[in-house]
Parts: sequence; structure tokens; C-alpha cells
Amino acid sequence: MRSLIPLAALLIAAAVAHSCNTSGCTDNQSALPLAGYYSSSSGAEISVADMTVSGQGAPGDSALYGPSETRSEVYLPFRSDADRTVWLFTYAPDGSNPVTDRIEFTYTSEPYFASEECGAMYFYRITSMTHSTNLIDSVVITDSLITNVNNQRIKIYFRTADI
Repeated sequence: MRSLIPLAALLIAAAVAHSCNTSGCTDNQSALPLAGYYSSSSGAEISVADMTVSGQGAPGDSALYGPSETRSEVYLPFRSDADRTVWLFTYAPDGSNPVTDRIEFTYTSEPYFASEECGAMYFYRITSMTHSTNLIDSVVITDSLITNVNNQRIKIYFRTADI
């Protein structure tokens, strides 16, 4: 009987250690919409500099990306406690004459339990989208279901000058 007590303690310790293991989780444990930047004239992927991306109505209205960063895609997190999120894209070459576009996403939030190891997250289903047209020509949603799979689901087409 005494030899069973250390064996039971060892089994409990192994079970606890196994339950804290995250090696079974996928790398991306958040459902973040990924948007790519494209030229409206050529359809080619482009990189954009001098643009600030910020959330309207987000706590502190803080910027996700500043004008010093050149990007060809951007993650646009949705708020799980709301049914819409608004993103502002402000283009200001040389810091002057800013032009701002607005994209508003309306969606439903669906809690998703991944596993005991990975926990829970939200998936989103985009139900509608509107945008302004200062520099943005169009926005295409290629898949309305936003999961933790790291794929571009949104394509933002900017008006670009042909060189």
C-alpha cells in the first residue's frame, strides 16, 4: 500500500504537468482579421508608407501602426464586446495634408472552445462592411468567417498613381 502512494503522487504530478503543456496549441490563438493592400489599377499587392491605422472608438483611440512603418498587410482586431469596429486609415505623405478613409465592419461574435490546452477564443462572421472612398477604391471580403487561421480575408484596394 505504501508503494502505491508515491506512484499515485507521481501520476497526479504527470497529469498536472501535462495539463499545463501548450505544445498542442496552434501558433495563432487569436482570431484576427488580416487585410492586404492592393492597387486598384493593377490588382497587384502593394506596400504603403506614411499611413497611420487607428481604431475609432477604441480605448485611447491608439494607432495600430504609425506613418514610419511600411506595410503590405495589416491585422484589424475586432472587439468581442461589440458588433461593429471602425478603422481609420490616414495617409499623410511628408506629414502634411492628411487624407483619411474609414472602414466599418459589422459582425457577430461566436465563442469557440479550441481545446483544454488552448482555451477559448472568439470567431467572427462579417455581416456587412462600409467604407469611404478618399484613397480607398474598394474593399473585398474574400471570406466572411474570421478564425485563427492566418489568411488574408480582406483586400483593401487603394487608388495608386501609374508610374
